[in-house]
Amino acid sequence: MIEIRDVPEADAALMVDFAGMVFHLPMEDGDRDREGWPLTRAERIGAYDGDTRVGQLAAMPMRLAVPGALLDCSAVTFVGVLPTHRRRGILTSMMDRMDADAIAAGRPVAALWASQGAIYGRYGFGLATRAIDLEVTTSRPLEFRATPDDRPLRLVDAASAPELVDPIHRRSLRPGGLVRDPEWWAKAILRPVDRESPGYTAPRIVVHPAGYVVYRVREGTVRVVDLVADTPQAEAALWKFLASIDLTSRIEALGRPVDDLLPHMVADPDRVNVTRDFGALWLRLIDVPAALRARSWAAEDAFVLEIEDPRIPANAGRWRLTTGPTPACEPASGPPDLSLSAADLAAVYLGGQSPVTLVRIGAVTEHTPGAAARLEAALAVPLAPYINDDF
Repeated sequence: MIEIRDVPEADAALMVDFAGMVFHLPMEDGDRDREGWPLTRAERIGAYDGDTRVGQLAAMPMRLAVPGALLDCSAVTFVGVLPTHRRRGILTSMMDRMDADAIAAGRPVAALWASQGAIYGRYGFGLATRAIDLEVTTSRPLEFRATPDDRPLRLVDAASAPELVDPIHRRSLRPGGLVRDPEWWAKAILRPVDRESPGYTAPRIVVHPAGYVVYRVREGTVRVVDLVADTPQAEAALWKFLASIDLTSRIEALGRPVDDLLPHMVADPDRVNVTRDFGALWLRLIDVPAALRARSWAAEDAFVLEIEDPRIPANAGRWRLTTGPTPACEPASGPPDLSLSAADLAAVYLGGQSPVTLVRIGAVTEHTPGAAARLEAALAVPLAPYINDDF
């Protein structure tokens, strides 16, 4: 019999080894310390066959940006089941426990990065943000259509960087982004060695009065870790700096917003290539009415939404959603304007997915003609949802 129970703090570091087994990752000396720090701040759920842990899930209490607000969020990570124990409902049991813990803690949303996207839709998660990878040729000077803000740049050390750049990061948070604390800055963004960037230097941090960039370098390639700016002109100044670094001829910027300005602001667009477009953050609305009331809306309107959510019955049923300056979401008995699953509602919630498209493919049912287009207008956000924190 499989038992779901807490993983004790004494075993937290061993969850790194478990993840290495499940995801076929070679483990090196120091990986427990470098990779396992999120587990000390997480709610750790284990599935046990006797005394043997055969499944695991960690949920970090975080703050997630949604349109117009910050919401308490369960950031789900280190999820896995041993290959010897697959297809026994273990992941389902751990997800049910995670949902129950989030409800008890009053966290209305959960989020994760999916190793296999097909898995998580059945647990109510929807793909809410996408991202792109960029490659920039810098063997000759990069010219810009936007005029760079040429105020002075400063190279700062990793210890003093968070205090300087965190206010800029918080100002720039888009829907889907996470609030970072000092530990997150030190161990996720500015750690000396990054498993995902083998052979690269420790992070370099350059601060502009209206922005910053964190980058690493290896053999002529500049890899952008994080680039944030208050204005397009400050952003152009940071890209101009990166393109001018001596002994380099290429910039690699992974996981940038889908509406990144760089491909549009360079004078020669052939110098910037989008090398990949991929799904990023998956979102789960743990408390549907609370989440819908919490975000801001771009238009005043009213809808009756029929939500299907077999995993969290309190979400299921018909809800009258009123958007605008004072949003409301209350149980409804009238005929629905739209019928959709909790996963599809989560996918459109941040404004990055189109309800109209979901109607066109048959995932969402439109009972009132034009309701999907009206909901899309109410969900609209000025910038694409985006997260630059992998967890």
